[in-house]
Amino acid sequence: MMKTLDRSKYKTIRALERGLHVMQILQQKRAATLNQVYQATDLPRPTILRILRTLEGAGWVRRGLGDGLYRNSFKIKGMLKGLDDSDRLAEIAAPFLDILCREASWPSDLAVIHHEKVYMELIETSRTKTPFLLKRDEIGHMINIPLSAMGRAYLAFCDQSERDDIINNLKETKSAANQIVKNKKIFLNDLEKIKINGYATREPSFGGGERPLKSSYDDGLQAIAVPIRIEGKVIGCISLVWVRQAATIEEIVEKFLINLKETANKIEITYGG
Repeated sequence: MMKTLDRSKYKTIRALERGLHVMQILQQKRAATLNQVYQATDLPRPTILRILRTLEGAGWVRRGLGDGLYRNSFKIKGMLKGLDDSDRLAEIAAPFLDILCREASWPSDLAVIHHEKVYMELIETSRTKTPFLLKRDEIGHMINIPLSAMGRAYLAFCDQSERDDIINNLKETKSAANQIVKNKKIFLNDLEKIKINGYATREPSFGGGERPLKSSYDDGLQAIAVPIRIEGKVIGCISLVWVRQAATIEEIVEKFLINLKETANKIEITYGG
């Protein structure tokens, strides 16, 4: 069973929480009087007035000249610049990855397809939470697609049109690590096996890191990966990563594949909700 993340041990700033709550009310109502905000909270009117005046003074809330109603200001839109769906996915997935790491002790990675469609991009990881010493890839790390567990999971479960586009892009690169896709029949057969199994593993020649081929670099890790799908479309993949010498793929699959799939399902439900 998945456990919920307990945040009760963390101290919070009460005044900030109240201010954000007021802004949420204004977002829901679009415009409101002081009394309407009061009715939507359990705060005293003087407290609400101070919050509104503070937010207005900082430029986050404005009061209409014609109707005197309080509204969130256009300044909020500026905070959204630079954010996209992958940021939302990472935000939603992070607590679930944390829980999975607590259950399995081994960490998880979350990656999405890069906009150039020749890499997977790491957008979140729980590698800092594991008690084991292993290589920690930074957020933004570009992951080889045809050799990595997450890349292979993505290709196996995405629709055929996107798969063909990605494979064609990979064929045009000069990377030796992408040459595997040129033998299309064998490679597609591997992807079909992944789809049947319900998870992907690393291709044996994959070594991780900046230089994907194990002949150039070996991070000593192994991984299994599953897709995250919304309405049938793959939007990313999560993996469970472990030190290769510590356990076989079969052992990890037997112990933790269900947990990994359940984590993906929890992310899908929350993201689609």
